[in-house]
Amino acid sequence: MDTISIINTDNKARLYKIAFWLALFTIAYNTIEGLVSTYLGYEDESLSLFGFGADSFIEVISGIGIAHMVLRIQRNDNSPRDKFERTALRITGFAFYTLVAGLTVTSLYNIWTGHKPETTFWGVVISIISIAVMWALVYTKERVGNKLNSDAILADAGCTRVCIYMSVILLVASGIYELTGIPYIDSIGTLGIAYFAFKEGKECFEKANSDKLCSSNCCS
Repeated sequence: MDTISIINTDNKARLYKIAFWLALFTIAYNTIEGLVSTYLGYEDESLSLFGFGADSFIEVISGIGIAHMVLRIQRNDNSPRDKFERTALRITGFAFYTLVAGLTVTSLYNIWTGHKPETTFWGVVISIISIAVMWALVYTKERVGNKLNSDAILADAGCTRVCIYMSVILLVASGIYELTGIPYIDSIGTLGIAYFAFKEGKECFEKANSDKLCSSNCCS
């Protein structure tokens, strides 16, 4: 593994710039994904796709905190989290918990009433795109983090994996429903998304209240 001690100043600055632009790309992508997913989820009455889109908006808030973190560790990689990052983490955590409550209640209601989406086709399409994009982000963040020997950037890469897990859940639920029309699959997929959203929210509050980069269960 390359370390900061064996890369020159220009390379170090270039790598931090890449990390910062990765954070900005994540913000932009999640914004677009959130808009498209919530709109199509609402139109198709697919709660799993709508919830996936709502999660993307929360990831935008998280991404802003990550971009700020990259700038902070670029100045001093040993500096503790500042007030801005802790506030962003608490807002993100609260948003995740709110999403979990809404998705859980609505999923149970849909199961109770026998509600089914009109189609989950777009859930399949969006999830496949998301898996590809998030996988590329994880790979690139890990490369940058390893070259900088930055635990903070590597922790961010690890937590980006949760987006892949959510995308896989959306793909499986949407694909099964589209192929079979089995009732409740969309609602069960939504509960799976809610589970990972809960873990993300818990992680955010743990980070906000300490200087740990990640708990032992970070996004896994």
